[in-house]
Amino acid sequence: MASLIREDPHISDTVNNMGLYHALRDRVNSLGYSPDAQLMPYLEITGFGSAALTRTFDLQYNLISALVERWRPETHTFHLPCGEYTVTLEDVTLHFGLPIDGSVVTGVSAIAESDALCYSLLGASPGDDESNFSDLKFTWLKAKFEHLSINATEEELICAARAYIMHIIEGVLMPNANNKRVHLQYLPLLADLRNVSLYSWGSAVLAILYRELCQTTKPDTIDIGRCLVLLQSWALYRMSFLALVSHQPYLFPLVNR
Repeated sequence: MASLIREDPHISDTVNNMGLYHALRDRVNSLGYSPDAQLMPYLEITGFGSAALTRTFDLQYNLISALVERWRPETHTFHLPCGEYTVTLEDVTLHFGLPIDGSVVTGVSAIAESDALCYSLLGASPGDDESNFSDLKFTWLKAKFEHLSINATEEELICAARAYIMHIIEGVLMPNANNKRVHLQYLPLLADLRNVSLYSWGSAVLAILYRELCQTTKPDTIDIGRCLVLLQSWALYRMSFLALVSHQPYLFPLVNR
């Protein structure tokens, strides 16, 4: 029978062989502004109401690095002296309140007529020299949608809600190394706010976190991204002894309700 554990190089080999140890670095973004109170009803409709209120805290990269050393890509679990543990869909929905049932979150990497798409769903476009672009800068989203008029129309509020969800997606839930930008592939999924909650956003968050952990087990890895606030909060909550060792209380859930 084939061995369950593959022989691929693993970051734990460096530690076991007394190699040079280094804590992983982050490439995590964050929410640059808080949602306007006028947006909350629209965010609640989409299922992002709780995620929009995510609290921020300092990440402990020694803890995160230690977890990565014990992550096995074959089983998607952390192998610990006390047994096997892993982040589950239950943890995602408890921490963020995101839907975990429904359609798969997917999109195309190449967006045709991106300028027109932004005008249609955001009411504005970055106005770059080229009409076709693939992502939006967080700085542009903040400058355009942070401050809303008290007399904002419903259409303006809907556009602002879409912009904030875009910020949440790559600012907290699925951040990557894209230099504080969010890909336009998510925007078409927000066209009808009533249908946004029909997508399994929680599954997407967990799948991408799993994929990042698997890739980060390579010995030459330096950076780690994705939803590290979930990973750390989960670890401190599910394994409370870690909170005592790290002298930091866990935050559960991650949102201010």
